[in-house]
This record gives sequence, C-alpha cells and structure tokens, in this order.
Amino acid sequence: MKKLINDPAEVVPEMLQGFVLTNPGVTLLEDGVVVRADHADLSRRGQVALVSGGGAGHEPAHAGYVGPGMLTAAVAGDVFTSPSVDAVLTAIRAVGGSGGVLLIVKNYTGDRLNFGLAAEIARTEGLEVELVVVADDAALAADGGNAGRRGLAGTVLVHKVAGAAAEAGLPLAEVKREAIAAAESIATMGVALSACTVPAAGRPGLELAANQIEWGLGIHGEPGIERGELRPADEVIETLLARLIADLRIAAGERVVLLVNNLGGTPTMELGIIAGRAVGYLAEQGINLERAWVGTFLTALEMAGCSLSLARVDDELLTRLDAPTQTIAWPAAHIGRVAQGISVHRQQEIVAASTVRLDEDSVLWRTVEAICEQLVAAEQELTDLDQLVGDGDLGISLARGARAIRNDKAQYDGTDDVTVLRGIAGTVRRVVGGTSGPLYAALILRMAATLNAGEPWPLAFEAGVDAIAELGGAKVGDRTMLDALVPAATALRTGRLADALAAARVGTESTADIQAARGRSSYLGDRVLGVVDPGARAVVLQLEAIRAALEAPAPVN
Repeated sequence: MKKLINDPAEVVPEMLQGFVLTNPGVTLLEDGVVVRADHADLSRRGQVALVSGGGAGHEPAHAGYVGPGMLTAAVAGDVFTSPSVDAVLTAIRAVGGSGGVLLIVKNYTGDRLNFGLAAEIARTEGLEVELVVVADDAALAADGGNAGRRGLAGTVLVHKVAGAAAEAGLPLAEVKREAIAAAESIATMGVALSACTVPAAGRPGLELAANQIEWGLGIHGEPGIERGELRPADEVIETLLARLIADLRIAAGERVVLLVNNLGGTPTMELGIIAGRAVGYLAEQGINLERAWVGTFLTALEMAGCSLSLARVDDELLTRLDAPTQTIAWPAAHIGRVAQGISVHRQQEIVAASTVRLDEDSVLWRTVEAICEQLVAAEQELTDLDQLVGDGDLGISLARGARAIRNDKAQYDGTDDVTVLRGIAGTVRRVVGGTSGPLYAALILRMAATLNAGEPWPLAFEAGVDAIAELGGAKVGDRTMLDALVPAATALRTGRLADALAAARVGTESTADIQAARGRSSYLGDRVLGVVDPGARAVVLQLEAIRAALEAPAPVN
C-alpha cells in the first residue's frame, strides 16, 4: 500500500480537519459531523435541514456538499463503514429545528440501519425527521434476490434537488416529495479499471488483471456484477448508457441530465473522452441532453474508472438543479479564504454518572473481557475473510468495538448485569459503524431488557437474536451472522453452552454453500461459495471465548 497518510486509524479525522481548515463555511463537530457554520440561523428560521453521509472514502462526498443550496450536515464514518447511530444523532440534534430534518441515505444495509435507528431515537426526542433512500444502481434488478439496488453517484443530484427545495422555504413534506421524485428519476452504472485499498486493510479489495475491467460495481471496492476485457472508451460508454436508457425507459425526444463521475483515480483527460462520447451517443438516440456535469462527485478512494448517472427531468426538476449553490464540490462553487486554525466543537451530552463501580471479577465482566480479547486477536482473520466476500471491515470494526468497551469500563454503572449491558450497548452503537454496530447493539439492549424482566440468560440471548432479525430483516439461510446465532440460541434452551457452540459451528460451515441475500456479499453471487460468512465466524469466536471464560476458575480474592 502506498498512500500519503500518517496513521491508518486517523485518516478520517485528519481528512475532516483539513477540509474544515480550508472551508470557512463549515464547522466540525464530534463524531465526524460537518455542519454549515450558519446552521443555527437556519434552524431559527425554520428551514428544513438536510443530512446525508456514509463511510469515508467517497470524497468529496459527503462533506463537500455541505453549504447553501445543498446539505446542512454530513456524517462521515470510517472508510467504507457507515457512521454509527450516535454520529447520525449528533448531526440531527445539531441542525434539527422547527422545520424538521430530512435524511438522504444511500441504499446500503449499514446506512439504512444506522440512519433509520437514529431517526427513530430523534423522533422520541420530539424532532420531526423523515428519510429518503436513494437506490439508483441500474446494474442490479430491484427484485434480484440481493440486498437491493445500491445508492451511487446519483445521490448527489438528490442532494442538489432537495437542497434547492429547502433553500426555497418549502416544508419538510414537500422537500421529501421532491427528493423522492428526483431519486426515482435517476439511474447510475459504473465501470472500474483498478481496485482501491482501504488504509486500515492495507491491500486492494479485488484484483484486476491489466486487461480486465469490472462492470456494475458499487462504491466500496467490492467486485461488480461482471468482469470483462478492457474495451475502447467509446464502447464502454455506449454500453453504460444503453443500460441506463433501458432502465429508465427513456424514449427519443425526452429530456435528461448527465453526471459523469470520476471514481477516484481517473485522469481529467479520460473524463473528457468519456463525456464527449456520452454527449454524442445521447444525440444519436434523439434524447435531449439539458445539462451535463463532469468531475469528481462520489468516489471509491483511488479507484480508476467512472460512473454515469442519467436523470429524466422536467422544468421543475431542472429549476432545482440550476438553483444557486455554494459548496466546495458542486461545480461553480467558490472557495473562501484559508483558515489559520481549527477548533473542534463538541456537542454537549448529559451522561448519568456511574453509581456503583464495575466489579471486574464478576462472571459477566470476565466473560466480556474474554470476548474482547478474542475479537482483538481475531482482527486479521476476520478482515481477511471479509475481504473475500465483502468490503473487509468486519475484523477492524469488531476489534475497534472491543477496545472501546475495555476503555469505557470505568464509565459503566455496575449496579447489576442489566446496567452493565446497557452501558456496553451504548459503547457499541457509538463506536462500531457499518452493519455490525446497530445489530450488536440491538442484541445487547434486548438481552438487557429481557433480563430486567426476570428471564434467564438463555431466553435473554434468544430475545437478543430475535432483535437482530427484526432490525436487519434477515433470516436463517441468508448467509449472515443469524446462521450461527439462531441455531446457537435454539440449542442453548437446553442450558448447555457446548451444544450452542456446536450448533453455531455447524451453522457457520453451512454458509459456505449459500449465496448471500443480505449485506454486501449479496452482490457477489456465487463468488462467495466456499467461504464461510465472516459475521457467522465472529459469532463462533465469541461463543468460544464465553465457554473459556465460564470454564476458567474464578479469581481468588
């Protein structure tokens, strides 16, 4: 790996600080949240606030679109890892006012879970929050037996339309309506000439030979729907546009706009070639191209390649797209003076003080310590496994969560197991992004609630597993952690942990023969066959740690 970075673990906060230093129109909050510097004034005026975000690595998205005419706030998670629920909550609380908040979310499982749960929590706090999911990926059928069409570069056009509507003073319901209409009018498809490397992983997520390209990929470095030989640019562009036109059912005489997007490592020279052929091809089809934007809008780190987004437009939509915008990343935006320093503003949060010191010799905490030790030790194993079938962040995310739990133990209220579990859930939801964070947090919270109702640990564990299924929408056979958790929970009804561990191992091994229906693995088809699901493997590792902790002799005081 060759990158201009310092510590791979610090690339996101360092990047955000550099962005804010050179953009006086925005302010940096905790949890990787960038907001408009004038967001308080907007809130007082009752203007609808727009919040978007996702994992880092897509720059200039999403912070580059924070400013008048587009987003009010953007939330950045770790590289290719959706931000945590708490990070999204930080943004909503910061910008939410009487006008309400619209969340614009790309259709990835982790983003939907974290933004969706944050919206639910914010509503309980009295904030009016709506959510729009963008799924503009024309490479995938909407009912293709996977996790659904992904959100790609067309999301930026939704930012633009919704931002203009909000700036015009429309109420939340109308801004949401226009955002949905824009999202439904867009189709996007991309092609990659090279892979990209997540700094913390240290190696590319896929390998392409010198003469190969990847068609229909997402924006996280994962493989696409098809691999083929490199072809001349004109042929590539014609193939992409033909797919988009068919997907939107655009006929001759209709009006469209075009977004030519650099995936990260494509020279401007090549973008010009791409744009030239795209304009010509649309003209040959008798399609009226009203506007075209060419540049770097939403990337996958240093990946070489491009995506094309086509949107059917009418006068209303075109008016929104033409509305004035002052952001760093949207074309024609201006850049203000360079700041000489930075001050990170922290949102104030009321945290209940711990009333009882945590008993580090308790059975629960010794078990938690064993799980944390196991996850830290297995970080590389799970990362390697996840790189084969996903985006390679599972080991990194779980190890990060394990370290945070250890670091936070002094803050946990040790009154009883229920309060300790609730504290751990808070750490997990704050620190672990992606899909794992909200799912594990839901499991722990449901376990705590079940224990609090007087039920035994086996039933609490089963209830926690049910919470994961409810929140994530998966089931046994979808090739997820549930393929290990559900058999384990069923076996644990007998009270024997050894039976639960054996069942989890069998369930995990079965995932090697299953095509995924959830998560990013669902986009890889039969490429995942022969490799066990990393999430299920992580469950086995944790159950092994629990058994070891319970079989170890108790410490002598």
